[in-house]
Amino acid sequence: MGEDKLRIAMISAHSCPVGTLGTKDTGGMSVYIVELARELGKLGHTVDAYTRVHDPADPIVVELGHNARLIHIEAGEMEQIHKLAVYSHLPDFACGLEAYRKENNLEYDIVFSHYWLSAWIGEYLQQWWGVPHVTMFHTLGVVKNSIGIGKTEPELRIATEGELARSSYHIIAPTEREKAELVNQYGVKPERIGIVPCGVNPGLFRPVDKGEARRETGLDNGKIILYVGRIDPLKGIASLIKAFSYLKRSHDATLAIIGGGESSREETTHLKALAEELGIGDRIIFTGTVKQNRMPYYYSAADVCVIPSFYESFGLVALESLSCGTPIVANDVGDLRNIVRQGETGYVIDSNDPSLLAEKIDLLLNRSDNEHVSAATMRDSVMEFAWANIAEALADEFRLVLDNYYIPVA
Repeated sequence: MGEDKLRIAMISAHSCPVGTLGTKDTGGMSVYIVELARELGKLGHTVDAYTRVHDPADPIVVELGHNARLIHIEAGEMEQIHKLAVYSHLPDFACGLEAYRKENNLEYDIVFSHYWLSAWIGEYLQQWWGVPHVTMFHTLGVVKNSIGIGKTEPELRIATEGELARSSYHIIAPTEREKAELVNQYGVKPERIGIVPCGVNPGLFRPVDKGEARRETGLDNGKIILYVGRIDPLKGIASLIKAFSYLKRSHDATLAIIGGGESSREETTHLKALAEELGIGDRIIFTGTVKQNRMPYYYSAADVCVIPSFYESFGLVALESLSCGTPIVANDVGDLRNIVRQGETGYVIDSNDPSLLAEKIDLLLNRSDNEHVSAATMRDSVMEFAWANIAEALADEFRLVLDNYYIPVA
C-alpha cells in the first residue's frame, strides 16, 4: 500500500480513553483507542481523539504520544453521566468539535468513530467535511440482548445502531464473527466491512519473574487463578466462582478478581454473597481496579487467567495474559478460538459451564514438567497482534477506503 500519511479524527463521545480501566464503560475500547493512536502516530500519521469533558479539571488537550493527542469537548454536564444520557448531547458535541477544528485550522482525511453514540457524530462529520466515516462498534446491542443476561439494551440503541451500521461508509470489525453478526442482525453489506483484529502492547505486557510478581501483588499463596475485567453479569464471573468451588482444596488456590468501581458495587456484593454461600469466600480476593502499568505483575503472578464471559467483541485480556506468559481458560467468545492454541496455551470451551471451566483450569494447574509450555512460547503465540502490526493493517484499510471514496450525492 502507499506510504501517504493520514490525518485521522477519532471519536469516543461517551467514554474517556484515559479513564480508569475496569470501571463501567471503560475497558477494552479505551485501551484500543489509546494504543492505536500512539502506534499510528509513531508511523507518522496524525491522530486527534475527541471525547466529552467529564470533569471540570480535564485539560482540553492530553498528549498521548508522538502525533497523537486526546481533545476534550464540552457537551452537557461536566461530570460522569450515564452513557445513554450522552445521546441528547451528541449535537452539542458535534458542533463543539467542529468549532474546535475551525478555531485551530485542522483538516482530516478520515473520521474513525467508536461505539454507536460516536458513530452518530461521525455521520455528520462525514457530511460536513466530505471525508469518509469509518466506525467500529466494539459491542453490538442486538447480540447482547440475544444472550439475555444482565441489563437489556434499550430500543433507542438497537434502532440507532442498526441504522448507523447500514449507513456508515465503512465498518471495522475485529473478528469474522462480528462481521457475520453485522450482516445477519443489521443487514450490513459484507463488502462494507473490513476485518482488523485488536492488539497488545508487548513492551508493557511481558513476563515478570513469578517470585517478584507475587511479592509486588501480595498474591503469594499457592495457585493463583485470575479474572480481569468489568464486574458485570455478562462477564460470567458467577460461573467462574462456581467453577472455583469445584476445584480441590489440595491446590491451595486463590481466585483474584480484578476490576470494579462504584457503579459495580451491587454486583460485587452479589458475587461475594455467592462465594460465602459456596464456602469459598476466604479464598477469593476482590482487588478493585488496578492501574494498567501494574497489570503485568498480576498476569505473571497467576497460574491461569480465566475469561468466563458470555460475550466479548474480541478478547484483549487473552492477548495481555499470553503476552505475559500465563495460559488461558475461556468461553468461546470474541476471537478466543483463534487466539488460544487449544491444549498448548490454554483451552477454549463451548460454554462457560462451571464444571467445564473447572475441568480445564484443573488441567492447567496439574500440568507436569513435560507438559509445561514456556512463557516465551505463550508470548510468541500472540506477537502477531502487537499494536504496531495492527496500526499498519488499519492504515492500509483506511487507504483502501480513501482510494475508493466518493462523496455521496444528497
